[in-house]
Amino acid sequence: MKVHEKNKERLEQFKVDCSKCSGLCCTALFFSKIDGFPENKKAGKPCTKLQSDYRCKIHHELEKRNMKGCIGYDCFGAGQHVTQYIYKGETWQTSQEQSEEIFDVFVIIFQLYQMRYFLEESKIIIPAKELWSDIQNLINENEALCNSTPQSIRDIDIESYRNKVNIILKQVCNYIIKFFKDSDNKDITEFLGRNFKKRDMSGLDLGMKLLIASNFDSCIFDGTVFLGADTRDTNFSNSDLREAVFLTQRQINSAKGNRKTKLPGHLDYPVTWK
Repeated sequence: MKVHEKNKERLEQFKVDCSKCSGLCCTALFFSKIDGFPENKKAGKPCTKLQSDYRCKIHHELEKRNMKGCIGYDCFGAGQHVTQYIYKGETWQTSQEQSEEIFDVFVIIFQLYQMRYFLEESKIIIPAKELWSDIQNLINENEALCNSTPQSIRDIDIESYRNKVNIILKQVCNYIIKFFKDSDNKDITEFLGRNFKKRDMSGLDLGMKLLIASNFDSCIFDGTVFLGADTRDTNFSNSDLREAVFLTQRQINSAKGNRKTKLPGHLDYPVTWK
C-alpha cells in the first residue's frame, strides 16, 4: 500500500560521501571492539586504521574481519557538511588547534542531520499530510541551526529541539498506525530472534523494538515504523521494504538481506548483501 509521495530527492541529501569528509566518524567518536570496531578507542583519538588521506586501511576487509560496527555506521551526511560547508575543507589535522571544536560540532550536526532525515521523510508520508506545515517549520529551523557558526552550533540546546521533533514524529507514527487500523499484527510484542517468514507486517509499530536476529524473510512492510529499532542481524531477505517508514541506511547496513530484498529508493544495498 502506498504510504509515501514520490520525492526521492528529499532524502538523497543524507547519503554519505566519505571522499568529502575527514574521517570524523573514525576520530571524533568513542567505539569499542566488542561492538564490531577494530579497537577500544576514546573519543577524539583517530582509529589506528585511519590513513593520512582519511581512508580506512582495512575497508576492503571489513566483512572478512567481521567489523560489524564499521559496516553498520552511517552519519546521514553530517561528516561532509562539517568538513566542506562549516570548515571549508579545513580538518582536525590541518587545524589541530580547532580539533576539539570540530569534533564537538560534528557530534551535534550528526544529531541534527539524523532528526532532519526523519522530518524530511515525514514530509512525504501521505497519512500525516495535515502535519506537513508544522514539519516544514522544524526542517527550516534545523537547516538554520546546521548552517550556523561553530560557536553557535556548540551552544545549541539540542535537547529542546529534539523534544519538539519527538512530539511531531510521535504524531506522524500515530497517523500511520491509524491508517493501518485493520492490521492483524497489533498483538505482537516480542520480536527478538523470532520467525515471521512470509508474514505481512504492514502498519506495525516497531519503533525502538529489539529485532536482533529476527527472521523477516519474504515479509511485507508497508507503513511499518522502524524508528529507533535495533536491526542487528535481522533477516530481510526477499522482503519488501519499499514503503517502510523511518528506515535508515544504518539499520539496513546492520541487517541481513539479499539482492531480492526491495529497498526504498534512497537506500543502498550493503556490500554484505549478495
